[in-house]
Amino acid sequence: MTGLEIGLIGIGALFAAILLGVNVMVALGAVGAIGLASIVGVKGATAMLSTVFFDTTHSFHFSVIPLFLLMGFFAMRAGLGEDMFEATSKWLGNLKGGLAISTTIGAAAFGAASGSSVGTATVFTKLALPEMLARGYDKRLASASIAIAGTLAVMIPPSALVVVYGILTDSSIGGLLIAGVIPGVVFAILLCFATYFTVLRNPALAPVVRTESTLREKVYSLRLAGPLVLVIVCIIAGLYLGIFTPTEAGGIGAGLTLLLAIVRQRSLKALKLNQTLLDTIRTSAMIFAIIICALIFSKFLAISGVANALGGFLTTLDVNRWVVVAIIVGIYLVLGMMMDAPALLAITLPITHPVMMNLGFDPIWFGVFVVLLVEIGAVTPPVGINCFVVQAASEGRVSLEDVFKGLVPYVIAGFVMLILLCVFPQLALYLPQTMK
Repeated sequence: MTGLEIGLIGIGALFAAILLGVNVMVALGAVGAIGLASIVGVKGATAMLSTVFFDTTHSFHFSVIPLFLLMGFFAMRAGLGEDMFEATSKWLGNLKGGLAISTTIGAAAFGAASGSSVGTATVFTKLALPEMLARGYDKRLASASIAIAGTLAVMIPPSALVVVYGILTDSSIGGLLIAGVIPGVVFAILLCFATYFTVLRNPALAPVVRTESTLREKVYSLRLAGPLVLVIVCIIAGLYLGIFTPTEAGGIGAGLTLLLAIVRQRSLKALKLNQTLLDTIRTSAMIFAIIICALIFSKFLAISGVANALGGFLTTLDVNRWVVVAIIVGIYLVLGMMMDAPALLAITLPITHPVMMNLGFDPIWFGVFVVLLVEIGAVTPPVGINCFVVQAASEGRVSLEDVFKGLVPYVIAGFVMLILLCVFPQLALYLPQTMK
């Protein structure tokens, strides 16, 4: 049996294991290790694998992930999402679909601090959904606007998922983080427009309930939301100007977010510091394990020849390169319905990244493009994880069907954003090209 045949069997075995409910990390590591042993023998495979763990985890880049996660857990534990929603709803609540728009903007800002799509969706389901339903909002619009708003968390830096992409592809992490700023802001604006025009077509979906807030109340609502935004701006500005590295940015962000959390809660005890640190360690360990096992599987694909064969097939197709991009988009959307983002990147990047580089695409641009693709997959049925999170956190207020039905205009907005990135690649490349 040739290496290519073993590689194809390995890919089939991987997806079969995932569909059977085997943990993605275990499936990646087991298939990769057994596949390597089948091709180069047990001793050869052991020699290769003995270096993977150390070579991967001793990388200084890895320290970014736990620091960004810690920053996010501090923001969630402290209730800073509540402050963000209060501020945006006071300023924008009287617009058509104002609460849904407030949720999008609040989630964008809070998501930038948390870096977690699932965490942002959970927090804003508990905060915004009861308020929207109390004001007569349609269940589908309310729940879907929260599910899609959660995806902004991984677009606007700091983002752990972007760091995972950078590690797996050996790309500039600082450049990738900065590259997400403009596309993240533009995507947030597109989602706001999607809400506004949906409500404009059918005003019954979101009745306008006028609430008079004085200018003083609006300004006062920024007392803690404002500093959180300032922290995010400082991190982005520091990275852009070359004042500090991504790892230093993570440390500074975590420290400043901790200070904001202490100011809001007025005690360390309320933050449940031990639990927060434990959650950070667990999540970091899960991401590290997925990356390590993905690299094992990647070595298997490379040695078996599957990566080169599939990459060569796609790059030698006698079609315009945008047809290949469309094929890759289809692959990510289908696989994104079945698995979470880190696992999806781990499985696909060994094949798709070299193909895109051979076609002349910029690795930074592709990073932004693929992260957006993965997040669109996080809200599409049958396994859109953000939708399940919203439904679970709603405590029975909405059904999964409600969430999925309301997502149509927002998924369209996501595809519009993908098209904008293709037509105007400088949306993602301008800031990295001009950063110090």
